[in-house]
Amino acid sequence: MSTPAGHRSPSLVEPGLDPAWIQAAVTVALDEDLGPAPGRDVTTQATIPATAEGTAHLVAREDGVLAGLVVITEVVQQVADRLALPVPEVTFEAQDGDVVRPRQVLAALTGRTQVLLVAERTLLNLASRASGVATATHRWARALAGTGATVLDTRKTTPGLRALEKYAVRAGGGTNKRMGLHDVAMVKDNHVVAAGSVAAAIAAVRTTFPDVLVQVEADTVAQAMEAIDSGADFLLLDNMPTPVLTDAVAAVRAREAQTGRVELEATGNLTLDRAREVAGTGVDYLSVGALTHSAPILDLALDLQG
Repeated sequence: MSTPAGHRSPSLVEPGLDPAWIQAAVTVALDEDLGPAPGRDVTTQATIPATAEGTAHLVAREDGVLAGLVVITEVVQQVADRLALPVPEVTFEAQDGDVVRPRQVLAALTGRTQVLLVAERTLLNLASRASGVATATHRWARALAGTGATVLDTRKTTPGLRALEKYAVRAGGGTNKRMGLHDVAMVKDNHVVAAGSVAAAIAAVRTTFPDVLVQVEADTVAQAMEAIDSGADFLLLDNMPTPVLTDAVAAVRAREAQTGRVELEATGNLTLDRAREVAGTGVDYLSVGALTHSAPILDLALDLQG
C-alpha cells in the first residue's frame, strides 16, 4: 500500500483493518440489529431450532471489487457468542481487492443455521458498503492508469465507518489522504480568514504542532504561490478550470528549486470523464469525496443452501 498523500514519514494507515476496530464496529452493528448484548432475533430464534445446521454462500449479484470480507469472521464469532452456539466455519473463495462477477461465490459459511441467519444482515451491510466504495475507487484508478496521478479519498465518510471506508479505497486501488483532523494540518479559507493570512496560518501550525505536515487549499495561482513561499508541504488546487490548473502546476514546479518538492492535488468538480484531462496537468493526485459519500453499495447476498 502506498504512503498516505501528504505523508513523508512511515504510513499512518496500516494495510489492513485494526482488529480492535473491527471488533468494536461489529459490536455496535449487532447492538443496532439485536438490541444490547446478548440481544435476540425473534423470527430466527422462534422458527429455527438451535440445533439445526446448514451452509450459506456469500455471492456477488453484480460486477464489482470486493472489500470488507475481513469483517465476516468477527461477525459470525460475535453472533455465535451471543447465542451461546458453536462458531460457523468460514471458507473464503475470494479476497478483498478481487474483481468479482455476478453469481460468483465469495465465501461458504457452515454451521448452526441460527448463527448464519442472525449474522446475515450485519455482515452484508458492512461488506456491501465497503465493496461499493472499492468498486467506485477502482473505476477512478482505471481511468487514471498510466497518467502518474492517483485518486485520493477525503474525510467525507460515514460516521463510525471511516476506517472501513478508507480501507475499501485502498482495496479499490486508491490512496488515503489524512485520516482525520489530528494527523495533518489542512489550511482552508476559513483558517486563513481567522489567522489573517496564509503565511500567518502556516506559521501558527508550525509553532503549535511542529511535527505535522501542512497542506493549504488554493483557488488561484497567486494563492498557490503564496502558500508554497510560506512553507506549505502540499497544495490543494481547488475548483480550478483545466487551463488555470495547468498554469498553477507549471508555476509551482518552476519554484521547486527553491522550495523543494511540493505535492499537488486537484479537487472540486471532478468527474470520471475529466479524470485523464486533469491528470494531464501534472498534478500528483485527484481527490474525490464521492468515493465514500456517494458510492452505492455492491449488491451481495447470503444464500442458504437447500
